[in-house]
Amino acid sequence: MNRTAQAAFLVLVLFGCASAGVAAKHPPSLGYTIPNSQTRIFPVDDQGRQYLIYVGLPDSYGKDPSRRYPVVYVTDGYWDFPKITNMEGGLSYDRVVPEFITIGLGYAGSSPNYGDLRRWELSPAPLGDHGQASGHASDFLKTLKTRIIPFVDAEYRTDPSFRVLAGTSLGGLFTLYTMFNSPGLFQAYIAGSPAVTVGDDWIFRDEDRFARSGNILAGRLFMTVGSNESPAYLNGIIRFNQRLASRRSPTFDYNFHIVEGERHGGTPFETYTRGLRFALLPRAPETGPAPGQ
Repeated sequence: MNRTAQAAFLVLVLFGCASAGVAAKHPPSLGYTIPNSQTRIFPVDDQGRQYLIYVGLPDSYGKDPSRRYPVVYVTDGYWDFPKITNMEGGLSYDRVVPEFITIGLGYAGSSPNYGDLRRWELSPAPLGDHGQASGHASDFLKTLKTRIIPFVDAEYRTDPSFRVLAGTSLGGLFTLYTMFNSPGLFQAYIAGSPAVTVGDDWIFRDEDRFARSGNILAGRLFMTVGSNESPAYLNGIIRFNQRLASRRSPTFDYNFHIVEGERHGGTPFETYTRGLRFALLPRAPETGPAPGQ
């Protein structure tokens, strides 16, 4: 059999035939589905917005009907849900986090404009020229508190005593906003490269309001920035880190990490890997090096 015939035979073996005796011109196109995942769509709310959540269940979920799981909620689920669900398997395999349920927050519709939608609700104050098309974080927090979380707790075997909120950029800003404006709703937070300078440093004033009211930070916060982000953005987050580090509290565990060599879009991977470990440390089956090492 010459090389041409050998190649044709290999194509037949690997990909089958397009018709009798004829090799398929291209291999079949197969999509990829995240294992143990679902999507759930909410009815349109009174502001005309319709939310979709991505649900990631751990491997053991269907095997132990009595077990309940911590929940990690992540903003921008259309981008970051796949990251978190893939990390969950490896981190829980290493026993540095418990198995957990992942909830990605997103939007329903055939072609949603993620930029416009997230700007509307992840920002706590109007952003520059966007005016009323931004600055509605209070509405989204109310939706999360009164609709999404109760639905997740009713539909899935969650552990309501331990929730984590995670997000990057505007999602990181919303995470910080939630920590100051609904304390106790979550027990841990991951704020990756949060957009703390938008709205003329709005979140600095909100943090000051929180502190002056006599509130004390509680829970766990992991915050990051990329070392190669724009100087103004980097300096804003470093300033906010200094502010948080000065608010010492025995009920607040805080870790700030600079992701070396990364710009804005590259920080989420290390942010979430390290952040999940830090956020879920109180529930980790094991800590430190693997046994025997």
